[in-house]
Amino acid sequence: MTRYADNTFIPNDAHAKVDIWLWLIPLILSGLGILMVTTTTSNLIYNVSGSPFTMGIRQTRSLGLGFMMMLFAFCIPARFWQNIAGLLWVFSIIMLVATLIPGVGNSSGGASRWLRIGGISIQPSEIMILAAVLESGKIFNKHALDQKRCFIATLILIAVSSAPLLLQPDLGSTIFLALVCMGMFTERFGWKLPILLGVVGAALLVVLVILEPYRMRRINAFRDPYSDPLGSGFQTIQGLIAFSNGGIWGSGLGRGLQKLQYLPAAYTDFIYAALGEELGLLGTLGVLLLVALWMLRCRILYRRAEDGYSKSVAWGVTLTIVLPLFINVGGVTNMMPLTGMPLPFMSYGGSALVMAWMRVGLLLRLQKDASRRSSP
Repeated sequence: MTRYADNTFIPNDAHAKVDIWLWLIPLILSGLGILMVTTTTSNLIYNVSGSPFTMGIRQTRSLGLGFMMMLFAFCIPARFWQNIAGLLWVFSIIMLVATLIPGVGNSSGGASRWLRIGGISIQPSEIMILAAVLESGKIFNKHALDQKRCFIATLILIAVSSAPLLLQPDLGSTIFLALVCMGMFTERFGWKLPILLGVVGAALLVVLVILEPYRMRRINAFRDPYSDPLGSGFQTIQGLIAFSNGGIWGSGLGRGLQKLQYLPAAYTDFIYAALGEELGLLGTLGVLLLVALWMLRCRILYRRAEDGYSKSVAWGVTLTIVLPLFINVGGVTNMMPLTGMPLPFMSYGGSALVMAWMRVGLLLRLQKDASRRSSP
């Protein structure tokens, strides 16, 4: 028997239901992602490794590790995560700072965003996002109805978390972190203060964009990619060509042409464009429909959550999956500037996939707790 704060007793029975769609839809997306990673890299990786399945196998291994992390998160009570949220947040900051230390951090493309531990590359920003969600939920639960204190605490959380991210530099993750934290604040207190902060943040963002030439090139590519078709606009143009080649039905799995050295990052940032070429409009809309169904199940979980902390965490975790999808799809389709945000569950990348599945495990745990509490 479990005794809750309201002196009610709930039997610890094994009949608490787990929503199958919360993990089945991510599994479908992950499986589709492995197929697309394999087909977009098979021709190029064969000349290097001698096997066309190398990248797909690596992604499959990451999926297996993600499953393990999902089970781990599912077996841990939500209140345990609430208790260690602060420690996990501090640990993630230490890892972010470690990426900036020469010889410790692993640099690529002018950015130091990875740690190499035992032959495994880890992106600490993925851990930071989860830690920020757990800590934000704890802040809102601790200060309850004190809107001002919660807002100040959230600003401090964003500022301290963003400092090492901006030094990497990783403006995309910084903006994403702020959006998630403010999204959680909005769920509890409304839009007024986040909108005011958004105005200030937009002004700061303009300054950060102006200071970095490569960011300005991305803005110019968004406004008119054909002004520099072989430079800053190349990725966007090739992505749009991929969608055009796919049409409604697609060219067929493995038969896309843009991936053959025309479409950069076809297995990471532009995997949605590669999907559009090979599986067509039906394939891209199918992905969006699956995500919409998953969001609906998350909404049901949110409404049934047993306490304020569980509600905030369920909302925050959902945002960490849904926001990257809209940002990625918006960038690839030229509806917004490119940010380098991967497509959840589908883009190649071990850290992102493992942490996404860990969040799924946390959602499953929250859903199980809510189901057990509401059962007679």
